[in-house]
Amino acid sequence: MRMDIRWGDMDMMGHVNNTVYFRYIESARIAWLEAAGGPPHPDGTGPVIINAHCTFLRQLTYPGQIEVKTYVGRPGRSSFEMTHEIRAIGADGQAGAVLNATGGAKIVWADIKAEKSVPLPDFVRSALA
Repeated sequence: MRMDIRWGDMDMMGHVNNTVYFRYIESARIAWLEAAGGPPHPDGTGPVIINAHCTFLRQLTYPGQIEVKTYVGRPGRSSFEMTHEIRAIGADGQAGAVLNATGGAKIVWADIKAEKSVPLPDFVRSALA
């Protein structure tokens, strides 16, 4: 997925703030869930992040555009891992060969009100296959 780097994504140091990388990853994760057929629903069951990480390798600056590639791991009973690669788009319109950041999260499917994990729904298992 491609995204624009916004002016407000930068901090006083003139580069994209570290917290914004998590927003980029979140946008890619939600887009994947929507494509799989299951956007989050706060009243039922859905994805809950139990950990998230990001490694910052090269800074990003405005103006620009990025590409976020998303990868999913094998499903467990109620969870799966997602990882992401973030690359700047060059003047040629192609994602750079050098990574700007890598990150990911462990997603657990949960009954939101009960605050307990539940088995992954079939549509998620199918998307992970």
